[in-house]
Amino acid sequence: MPENIWNALARKILNAGGPPVPINENLIDLLKLLINEDQVIFLLNFRKPLNFEQIQEKTGIEEEPLKEILETLMNVGLLTGIPSRTTRIMVYRLVAFLPGLLEFTLMKGESGPKQKKIARMWEQIFQDATEMTQNNYDVVVNAFKNAPAIDHVIPIGEKIEISEDTIIPNEDIEKILEKFEVFSVSHCYCRHRKNLLEDPCKINAPIQNCLSFGRTARFAIDHGFAKEISRNESLSLLKEAEELGLVHKAFHVNGDPNLEELAICNCCQCCCGSFGNFYRGAAPTSTMSSYVAFIDEQLCIACGTCLEVCPMGAPTLEGDCYIIGIDKCLGCGVCINRCPEQAIKLQKTELHRVFIPPKKIPIHSE
Repeated sequence: MPENIWNALARKILNAGGPPVPINENLIDLLKLLINEDQVIFLLNFRKPLNFEQIQEKTGIEEEPLKEILETLMNVGLLTGIPSRTTRIMVYRLVAFLPGLLEFTLMKGESGPKQKKIARMWEQIFQDATEMTQNNYDVVVNAFKNAPAIDHVIPIGEKIEISEDTIIPNEDIEKILEKFEVFSVSHCYCRHRKNLLEDPCKINAPIQNCLSFGRTARFAIDHGFAKEISRNESLSLLKEAEELGLVHKAFHVNGDPNLEELAICNCCQCCCGSFGNFYRGAAPTSTMSSYVAFIDEQLCIACGTCLEVCPMGAPTLEGDCYIIGIDKCLGCGVCINRCPEQAIKLQKTELHRVFIPPKKIPIHSE
């Protein structure tokens, strides 16, 4: 089968969503580890979401064999099957690169030779992305600027935005969860990837604390990517994440933070793929937020705790106190729970994009 079918599928996955990454041998090798050529040809039918009848019409495959093909590809994580909100008809979509392909390859928490190979492949793909960005810095960073933000940082410590202009206090966070009837928890693919690379989480954060809600949760449960939990268990996991200083990152319907949440990741600096790719110079930080943190100069004792815990290094020492650079602040609130003097507060802003370009770093070619 011609090699270009793999390139065509890779382009479709990247076009479906996620950061710019090079389509090269490493990415193609990952796809070849997950599926075969017949499955690639089948997936190339998905220029847009399709229901079962539309897929049958395009492929001519009989009902039972088609059900088996779809089930296999959903179990692998190359397709999703989620019912329409309005018609309840099952709609099948090719996964995006991120969120999508990356998460599904490691969400099941398996630790065999295949999964270790996948973890190494992702590490090489991230390194390829670093080289692409650094060798074509202005072009790539501009491409990131023109791409929409993938996630939405939800603050901890004081307030949390649930929809439109509604703000609720932290002790009522359960109202977010009241919007849903189905909840699931899966392995953090980032921490699991680091474990497979024998580089475990530095703060020993839980390996199972990625949450999904509603129809997304049902898909993850039905196809072995997550286990079902209760609303109260979901709340407990979110509270535990706050106590550990993890950053809540929400993923929304159509990537729009004004719409309902699909999932919430709880991210640490040492394992998170997004933070890691920023630190390594592969990608900018690009997220949506509705808050910024500020420090009361009268209360600050310049202990530096805020700088230690801030995932973006936003605080800087100016004279006898720290000042938070609002251009680097994610509004995550992690610093609030760690400040010994309670000198930091969150300030509500308009929903805004935080875009922080990666640093230019020397690239050493082997």
